[in-house]
Formats: sequence, C-alpha cells, structure tokens
Amino acid sequence: MVKVLFVCTGNICRSPMAQFILEKLVAERGLKEHFVIESAATTTEEIGNSPHYGAVRKLREMGIPMRTHHAVQLTRADYDRYDHIIGMDSRNMRGMQRIVGSDPAHKLSLLLDYTGHPREIDDPWYTGDFETAYRDIYEGCEALLTYLMTEPGK
Repeated sequence: MVKVLFVCTGNICRSPMAQFILEKLVAERGLKEHFVIESAATTTEEIGNSPHYGAVRKLREMGIPMRTHHAVQLTRADYDRYDHIIGMDSRNMRGMQRIVGSDPAHKLSLLLDYTGHPREIDDPWYTGDFETAYRDIYEGCEALLTYLMTEPGK
C-alpha cells in the first residue's frame, strides 16, 4: 500500500486537486486498492472548508471525480502515516518541515520535482489561474505515479 499526502497552504485548491487527479489516474490503471491518497494544509485558516469553487469548476470541466472534502491541517503524526508528503511550492515545504520536524526518511518533496521540469505550482487562490494550476498538477501527478510504479521496493 502506497500512502500519499498532498499538501498546500489551505487545502482548498492545489492539494485537493492533486488528490482527486491522482485518485483518477490510479483508478484508470486498476490500482485503486494499492493506494491511500489524501490532502492537508500547512495553515489553519481554511480548516473545515470545502474546496475552492474555482478548483471544483476546473475538476468538473476535466471530468475528474471528486468526493466530499473538508480542509484539514497536516500533523506531526502524518509523517509516520504516509510514505510521501508532497507540497506544491517552497512555502508549503517550509510549513511541512515546521510541522513534521526532521525528515530522516526523505518523505517530503514538491510535486513538480518528479517531472523533467521542476518548479513551483502557483497558488490559484491568489492568481485566479486554475487552468495553469490544473495543467501543472496533472503533469506532476502523472510523473509521480510513474515514479511510484518504478520505486525500488514497491
């Protein structure tokens, strides 16, 4: 069982988009029973809120199934629960490190580090650009799944 936790600032835009995109990619490959995929925030301001309407609209437009989601915050205990804790930008990485402490198992990473073009995913809550966020997240999820399928010991 591979356990993936996506993390962004508020857990209402990028990380739930990544969660639902990866769930779809995994299901399309018949691997759903081999994965646990969730998402969380580094901050508390959106805790309990549903995904941003812009994220929901884009996922629906692209035919990505969604389930009920309410923002939760990353916890120190999540470090032991998940194999991979994946942020969207350097601010998320700093927040992830602050919350979980040290990373001796090297579980923390950025989503686009799995692609051939590592970069940060801009927060569409600020930019309003859910199209670019979707494209970047989809690219990252495809690359992440390829990595996970070839990861030693899996």
